[in-house]
Amino acid sequence: MDFQLVSDFGPKGDQEQAIAKLVKSIKAGNRHQTLRGVTGSGKTFTMANVIEHIQKPTLIMSHNKTLAAQLYSEFKAFFPNNAVEYFVSYFDYYQPEAYIPRSDTYIEKDSSINEEIERLRLSTMGSLITREDTIVVASVSCIYGLGNPEDYKDMMFGVSQGEEIGRDDFLTELVNLLFERNDIAFQRGNFRVRGDVVEVRPAYLEETAIRIEFFGDEIDRITSIDTMSGHVIDEMTNYVFYPAKQFVSSKEKLKGAMVAIRQELDDRIAWFEKNGKLIEAQRIRMRTEYDLEMMQEMGFCQGIENYSRHITGRNPGDRPYTLLDFFPDDYLLLADESHATLPQVRGMFEGDKSRKSVLVEHGFRLPSAMDNRPLRFDEYMKMTKRRLYVSATPGPFEIVNSRADNTTFIPIKSRKEEDFDPTFFKRLTIKASGSAEDPEDFDVSRSGGQLIVEQIIRPTGLLDPVLTMRPLKAQIDDTIELCQQRVEKNERVLITTLTKKTAEDLTEYLQGVDLKVRYIHSDVDAIERVEILRALRAAEFDILVGINLLREGLDLPEVSLVCILDADKEGFLRNETSLIQTAGRAARHVNGECVLFCDTVTDSIQCLLDVTEYRRGIQQEYNEKHGITPTSVKRAVQKSLHDREVTSQTGQSLNSSLVAENEMVFNAVEVIREMEEEMQKASAKLEFEKAAHLRDQIKELKERAGIDQPKSKSKGPVALKLAKKVGKGK
Repeated sequence: MDFQLVSDFGPKGDQEQAIAKLVKSIKAGNRHQTLRGVTGSGKTFTMANVIEHIQKPTLIMSHNKTLAAQLYSEFKAFFPNNAVEYFVSYFDYYQPEAYIPRSDTYIEKDSSINEEIERLRLSTMGSLITREDTIVVASVSCIYGLGNPEDYKDMMFGVSQGEEIGRDDFLTELVNLLFERNDIAFQRGNFRVRGDVVEVRPAYLEETAIRIEFFGDEIDRITSIDTMSGHVIDEMTNYVFYPAKQFVSSKEKLKGAMVAIRQELDDRIAWFEKNGKLIEAQRIRMRTEYDLEMMQEMGFCQGIENYSRHITGRNPGDRPYTLLDFFPDDYLLLADESHATLPQVRGMFEGDKSRKSVLVEHGFRLPSAMDNRPLRFDEYMKMTKRRLYVSATPGPFEIVNSRADNTTFIPIKSRKEEDFDPTFFKRLTIKASGSAEDPEDFDVSRSGGQLIVEQIIRPTGLLDPVLTMRPLKAQIDDTIELCQQRVEKNERVLITTLTKKTAEDLTEYLQGVDLKVRYIHSDVDAIERVEILRALRAAEFDILVGINLLREGLDLPEVSLVCILDADKEGFLRNETSLIQTAGRAARHVNGECVLFCDTVTDSIQCLLDVTEYRRGIQQEYNEKHGITPTSVKRAVQKSLHDREVTSQTGQSLNSSLVAENEMVFNAVEVIREMEEEMQKASAKLEFEKAAHLRDQIKELKERAGIDQPKSKSKGPVALKLAKKVGKGK
């Protein structure tokens, strides 16, 4: 069906003109367009409107999983009648294969796959093949190697009610799709057989299985069932099964690939022996022959992706198949936070090449392993035809290309020296593009038309935070004074430092002067970061110290002050983009202020001053013209642990403080079991804040009920262990 945007509100401020200009530009055939939207201006809503107007399958790229999950949730709400999918790396933990020649250390590949994310990836591939109304929110994982979409299509297997097919033939087809038989543990990617009834649990469905009932050699009935209860959900006349794995290939192709791998192995051994590298020759022979034997007997081997060039029939040097190949040719690309996303895409290839070159050189992998790689940046650009870059601080690539000949793109090495002049970028950053009043003033009929569209007006009327500069000499004492002033007003503060050690030391020092403060950086667990941010919003503490995590995508309406320590130390953490993004964290509060501690005004600081003055002027003029009084953004905060209520299976609602005071009234084991199920569902839906909250609530319930934490590392259900302890009188 068509893309249908569902929302209780329409475009406000300058969203309407931004939407009109971008849609007109894309329909005119321009390949590069940039939406420069300030924090809080509703860029996501503008993106949703562009999708509805263009009516093309869309790929939305984000530079990290957390922001991708946030976008996925928002677009699911905007397009409830369309297929909105989530495609990110499915590794909870990933240690790539590597070799360190200097110490002769080989590091074997080690990983832990998240089954829920794998399900979402498979669902994405299926939706792209079978539906035209698909929106995919993805991380940079989408430029890494994936199976050939043609092989994926060819292996799809459809059945219809009344079709003549023997049960055993049907089971053979399922095995060819890499489904596994398991009559006991009915997990995703499994099937089970009960007489003439076969139940299949596709890997891309959540809690649904497909039941096929045979009458002789004929399919008598097809139904979808609930995997837990077995109850019928829906009757169907036909169903199409997709492969149970992402990397699939026919038996014929696999046999041909094994012949090609054997030939490459012989050539590689001969080369090593000719050059006197006998250890490397023996190493590559042992490893590859073991892999070939596994492929022969099992159909797969550890690290089979390193042979993807042979399996997919590509020539040496050809780009790999990726998720982008599953899209039609005319799809739309939206690069969210493009100043961070595009450099990440650009850097993936070289990093992968450097690691694998060492493995190939020392006989750990065949040279064909080099073709199992992410896309090069030029390949990525060739595979994306309609591009919209979205950022509050678009980078040099977006700025230059959105104002250049839009039939191609300008790589870094082709830029002129003047492109790197700070004043040049300052001019581009603060220059308005077209008329904000009449979209028709926006001329996209000619190549090289102005394709940088600004979205500066916030519907709330909020202005960019006030900028204040203070000397470095007393930055800690001044920071303490500023924090105390905000705490008295029940407002929150963010403080950015340059190193993790400084963040930790400053946190300890501020705690010594009776301030409630915590720190956050990359060493803090991802789920714990979400809990820390929730606690800040809930006023469990007032001040958060961090480094570059306090930038893109952080939505904290209660924060009214941002303190940037050592603001004049030019570099990645104190460049123009970083300063603008960090200052923007205070843009959701009516009393927003950003204090920069510096002794000199660097080019980046000056650019921040110019941009802020320009944006404040436009917003102030709009507020006066439309009689708008700025108001702080208000958003609900997750309830505190102590205020949260839990409900038993009998429907009785009790406050957590009553847990274990009367076990006859409150069955702790049953409630904990229910909350564990709720926690798992929240995690599956990517609601990490809720999952972390439930995790701590479960811990509190166990403590109040006098139930010891199980010391065993067994993977069995926690509720079962608790039940055994309660049964023994504990």
